[in-house]
Amino acid sequence: SSSVVALRYAWLAKILLEPERTVSFRVTYIDDWGNARTNRGWRVQYASSLGPYAGGLHFGRHVTADHLKAQAFDATFANALTGQRLGGAAGGSNFDPTLASEPEIQRFCQSFMTELGKYVGPGSDLPGLGVNVGAAEIGYMYGQYKRTAETLSKHGFGMLWGGSVPHPEVFGYSPVAFAANLLAARGDSLKGKRCLVTGSGKVALAVAERLVALGAVPLTLSDSSGHVYEPEGLPAAKLARIATIKAERGARVGRYIVASTTAAYNDPPDIYDVPCDIVFPTAYAGEIDAGAAEKLAARGCGLVVDAGYAPCEPAAIAAFKKLGVTYAPFRATMAAGVSVAWSSKERAILKPDVANAVDAEAARIHDEVVRTATEYNVRGDLHAGANIASFLRVADVMASHGCV
Repeated sequence: SSSVVALRYAWLAKILLEPERTVSFRVTYIDDWGNARTNRGWRVQYASSLGPYAGGLHFGRHVTADHLKAQAFDATFANALTGQRLGGAAGGSNFDPTLASEPEIQRFCQSFMTELGKYVGPGSDLPGLGVNVGAAEIGYMYGQYKRTAETLSKHGFGMLWGGSVPHPEVFGYSPVAFAANLLAARGDSLKGKRCLVTGSGKVALAVAERLVALGAVPLTLSDSSGHVYEPEGLPAAKLARIATIKAERGARVGRYIVASTTAAYNDPPDIYDVPCDIVFPTAYAGEIDAGAAEKLAARGCGLVVDAGYAPCEPAAIAAFKKLGVTYAPFRATMAAGVSVAWSSKERAILKPDVANAVDAEAARIHDEVVRTATEYNVRGDLHAGANIASFLRVADVMASHGCV
């Protein structure tokens, strides 16, 4: 009966309140002055019902055990929507790479992986990209992993992608592809849409790049120093200029205004005061609160597409629903990128085909989320649809494993 099914899912939800395993360890390295430095490291292996644990590594002062537990919980359900056989995990350290030199970052990554390598590997746990963990850090960690492990990976495949992430741009293409499918279902398109993009890292730049390719107009990019605003948009040439600036570790996006006669810097003071049609937040978790949500709605924004981990606070999501702003949650919008990134374990994808692969995955995920929302009587609520669809994928497999 329906009551028995409901009780079974409630029991499974209770089990999912706790991760399967949390590992905590010390990370010690030598700084440039010859002093011993110590940080904390963690790996939260949340659920492996669907397959090996998989999830990002994050470095920064904001990283704590509780923060990673929340990220691993979300990764469990975000990965479920990818269609890949992946569990959920998250890890990292409270090491702040913005205060370290390149040699110090390399030594830290090597020490971190010496300990983390005891708990991860092909078929068990697959760490990935995260906040302050990009291609360079992945390379340093895999270099140390292959010195100590017996099982290695090919270049661009498998564990830490063999030290070389094949297509990091997929994480930016994914939310744009989801937005394109969402608009297409309404008989609309991205062409001509004025888009506000927050952040200026690899994901934000990939979002802007893909928006330009589809005829949209990205207006802004930002970082901790502020934001740049181009009233007529950021075409490919200007994005390339910003990418060159940001390729230097620690560089700030504000340097771009020296190379542009039309850009405004921190004008208006709040990036959410910029009039736009669509917002792609990529900067950091919780960047959009209820106040920002109201500002966006008042300035004509009709669609918010998460392009990073949980950029919208629960109060903001509630405000969007109240104000009639369509909200596309990160569990759904980022899933296509994760799926294509991890498919490199099985097959090579040439760069010209990357966008097509992401588009195909995003279409499948969009349709599943919309179908699930309709089936469970929350038609049009993508947030609820994504949550229900991902939970069912995990819970149905968990049920077959018994009480474990």
